Amino acid sequence: MRITPPKTHIRMIRNALGTLRIPSLALGFGVLLSACNGSQSSVEDASAATAGSAALTSPGSATRVTASAVAAAVESTAVSTPIMFVTQVPTAGADRFSSRLAAFANHMGDLGSAPRGGDLMIRYPDGSLRNLTKEAGYGMEGQQGANAIAVREPTVHWDGRKAVFSMVVGAPTRQYGTVNAKWQLYEVSNLAQGQTAVITKVANQPTGYNNISPLYSSDDRILFTSDRPRSGEAHLYPQLDEYESTPTVVGIYSLTPSTGELRLLNHTPSGAFSPTIDSYGRVIFTRWDHLQRDQQADAGSFGDFNYASEAVGAANVGRQAEVFPESRNGMTSTAYGRINGFTFNLFSPWQMNQDGTEELTLNHIGRQELSFGYLTRSFAADSALSDNTNTSIIANKKYIRNDGGIFQIREDPRTPGTYYGIYAREFGSMTSDQIVRFTGAPTLNAEQMKVEDASPAAVNNSLSGGRFRNPLPTSSGHMVSTYTSSATTGNNTSFRLYQLRTDASGMLIAGSPLTTGISKSITWWNPDSLSSFNGVLWELEAVEVVARTRPSGSAAAAALEAPERAVLAEEQVSEAALRQWLKSNNLSLIVTRNQTSRDRGDTQQPFNLQVPGGVKTAKSSGRVYDISHYQVLQGNQVRAYSNFNSGRRVIAQPMTANSNNVANPGGPAGSVKIAADGSTAVFVPANRALTWQTTDASGEAIVRERVWVTMQPGEIRTCAGCHGENSVNQVNAAEATNKPEALRALLRQWKQATGGGPTLVNGSQPLTPTRNTSATSQPVVAGSAPSTQTLSSAVIEQTRPLTRGTATTPRTARASLTR
Repeated sequence: MRITPPKTHIRMIRNALGTLRIPSLALGFGVLLSACNGSQSSVEDASAATAGSAALTSPGSATRVTASAVAAAVESTAVSTPIMFVTQVPTAGADRFSSRLAAFANHMGDLGSAPRGGDLMIRYPDGSLRNLTKEAGYGMEGQQGANAIAVREPTVHWDGRKAVFSMVVGAPTRQYGTVNAKWQLYEVSNLAQGQTAVITKVANQPTGYNNISPLYSSDDRILFTSDRPRSGEAHLYPQLDEYESTPTVVGIYSLTPSTGELRLLNHTPSGAFSPTIDSYGRVIFTRWDHLQRDQQADAGSFGDFNYASEAVGAANVGRQAEVFPESRNGMTSTAYGRINGFTFNLFSPWQMNQDGTEELTLNHIGRQELSFGYLTRSFAADSALSDNTNTSIIANKKYIRNDGGIFQIREDPRTPGTYYGIYAREFGSMTSDQIVRFTGAPTLNAEQMKVEDASPAAVNNSLSGGRFRNPLPTSSGHMVSTYTSSATTGNNTSFRLYQLRTDASGMLIAGSPLTTGISKSITWWNPDSLSSFNGVLWELEAVEVVARTRPSGSAAAAALEAPERAVLAEEQVSEAALRQWLKSNNLSLIVTRNQTSRDRGDTQQPFNLQVPGGVKTAKSSGRVYDISHYQVLQGNQVRAYSNFNSGRRVIAQPMTANSNNVANPGGPAGSVKIAADGSTAVFVPANRALTWQTTDASGEAIVRERVWVTMQPGEIRTCAGCHGENSVNQVNAAEATNKPEALRALLRQWKQATGGGPTLVNGSQPLTPTRNTSATSQPVVAGSAPSTQTLSSAVIEQTRPLTRGTATTPRTARASLTR
């Protein structure tokens, strides 16, 4: 299933591109930090600087690269904007597991993962350097102690005058000593040459947890990732990932420092990494998609068990079988024969609005578009299913391995919708490797997106021309990146900042280093013995210190599309009142118009589908599968181990019953009945990872969604079909436009159960009496006798013809889930 924003919202995005964002880009990204030349004038953002722009250096204003010229040569002149970056003492043991540069579990603050001794630095166009942390009184030379620091991931404010970053403070002062230091958020100001840096700790952030990867939202909230438990429950700390059962960040948080308002924007069971905000206002990040059964439990030697719930003091209920997704090793079904094993291990590009709504893989890109080629079918005995994807319908020809992905994503400020990242493996790479470039503007769908080589590709995981990390396309057309000449990673890998150039074939290669090397000689207790380092520090995570145009942030909730609006109007329900009720109850609403309609690109799971007695979408040949129920599963942090890592892992369990949903007796737990028109509508928990599947009448899964998605309180997300269409569905038809009858039934149930409606329209009378929720309230049962004359089972079972548009051109900018 994929979830889609209203088309009107997409049209607004498209219209805004030409009239709002584009003319200001050259100014916004080109205006240099005015303070760097000594100016003390206040510049809140680039648009506020328009009047004085003639007096400012504007390295990017002379030219703009068109979106089609993605392979244009980068500037070869000296880098002309200030660059902020961090230094880091190299970690011992090359790509040490869960260390600072690891692909995952890189948020640890212990000295083995993040040795102390690094600093926050800035380099000016004249080549001079400032040590900002040292100026502000942080960090130590020689023996590390209470004021020792490590620093990571700065992000510059829209006005170019300050930056937010993460820093961990403290090291043992004696042998066998320990510290429990955590990464915390700090801001630095006074970035101009000749000034003295001032560093302040961000107020009201979670303490006792690792807060990393900070950035400014368009309205000046601070977004960041953290290992703080989903709702702050200390007994659930730490959350363990779905692969190695290793501690991970829980998701992306939003903090308003002045008020202390803290919100979880997405719940990611295996972690989210390196978020950034693109010129369209979307939060772009890498997410580890690893929704699979517990391999530690499969091994049988780690003492796996479940708690009865996430509650404090919940009972240990022993080993419990998992129900979702398929077994890692395969399993057998009486009804469907052999079900092939399923594993998932991809670091994918994701997006969401700045308020956390509409979370999805970037433009709905998924395995069929990234890891195309051989993908095992689900039901081994169904010859209509395929073990190979259809590469003829996708533009992308760059294969992304299923044991790695795209990291450290940054948009090219001169080419909106073009992004750079590092294509790296999960182990043995320090997330350094080849630079790739890909298209991802919201006007593209997944079939139209392309990933291509921006630097020479690896051969047998070895790069003869060296390895890159943290690519930074600048507003002046230059490219800066961390680089090592080492073909592979090892104990002696040296990461330095380089200006890149393009070779004769158009590939990015190393040019000149931006520094002469920054050296330190330090010692620290580890804690049993004294460790030491004397040499050149790593140079990482460069950002450009310039004023930038603030993109539009999260606007008001996107209006519903016509079919859903029509149902609300006919049922006399106020959308605003419904959303407010959802917020008050920490719920969201998912509406699907036709669960039998699926994207044409996914032929690995059943695509010949029908609702018994209702709608059918199927090709002319192949087995047709009945789907009767739509089951929602939620990520519960209840899996633990008696002789392995402390903490708890998330596993998929049926959604907790919600009495406001239409009851579905005989269906699997956490499910609703699929209406005869193929539609479903269900209230679901907000701020918690969710997934789902369609099942047959007995509750056996037919089509599984194998990624997690989080929704925000009050969010209403609609989609046309299950694993919906990038362009057309499995029978080359456009998306469904029927008025979802399941939504009608749900609204009637909601009004009766809560007394929450209906809202009178033009003096009309309610369809059903309103009343307060009480012990005598009876839920409407799908297909059962109604509790009032209006609530007939025909409403739920009614089959409506599916009105379809003409599939003449691909739909674009579908905000939806992956497959």
